[in-house]
Amino acid sequence: MLSIAIAGVVALTLLSRWVGHMVSFAVGALLAVAFLDVLPEALARSNNTQSLLATLLGGLLLFFVLQKAALWRHSHGEVDGGHGDHGHHHKHHHGHAHGQSTATMILIGDGFHNFVDGILIAAAFTADIQLGIATTTAVIIHEIPQEIGDFMVLLNSGFGKRQALIWNLVSSLASVAGGVLGYLLLDTVQGAIPYVLALAAASFIYVAMADLIPGMQRRWDAKAAVSQVSLIGAGIAAIAAMHHLHG
Repeated sequence: MLSIAIAGVVALTLLSRWVGHMVSFAVGALLAVAFLDVLPEALARSNNTQSLLATLLGGLLLFFVLQKAALWRHSHGEVDGGHGDHGHHHKHHHGHAHGQSTATMILIGDGFHNFVDGILIAAAFTADIQLGIATTTAVIIHEIPQEIGDFMVLLNSGFGKRQALIWNLVSSLASVAGGVLGYLLLDTVQGAIPYVLALAAASFIYVAMADLIPGMQRRWDAKAAVSQVSLIGAGIAAIAAMHHLHG
């Protein structure tokens, strides 16, 4: 919650006026978290790389199906208006539905990630109190740039500032559930950690590649390209820097 509070101050006050541009930062942050943090952690904790990557592949397919289902549900519930404005209404409705499904997937993936963070913090405190404090501090610092990216995705998906903050806080409660289960059932849940991490990585990769980047590609001018590449790089650099502090 402390990570979200800090990220919320930055994202909802300083950066909210540049949401369209900061989506590029979110892409870099999401991909960096997936490939530099979550997947390496999952691979380090598993002795079956093939099953882990199969889970990642299955996760990508799962999120594709979930998004299709969400879009179908919104389209199925749509009531046809007059013929003159039906095309505009349908386009607006589809864009809103797409934004909602993107927000849902990013919250699910973040929930998986937070759940695992809770387990890791519980495991660290079980081993040694000082190690637990150090691990918690590292997680708080490490989460800030990712949460900024999450806020940007939610705002870009049509969420209001208050709504984005509330849903991010709800997602963060998964860390409490992970901490409690990690404390009570540490030996049991340890084996599931790599696969939960693989699903979290699948969510981040899918949202970045299937939802955010296609929208960015609609702007093809040189100025937009330089801005997008720079901000993607900034997102990657922020996660890499926090990963270095985490290590």
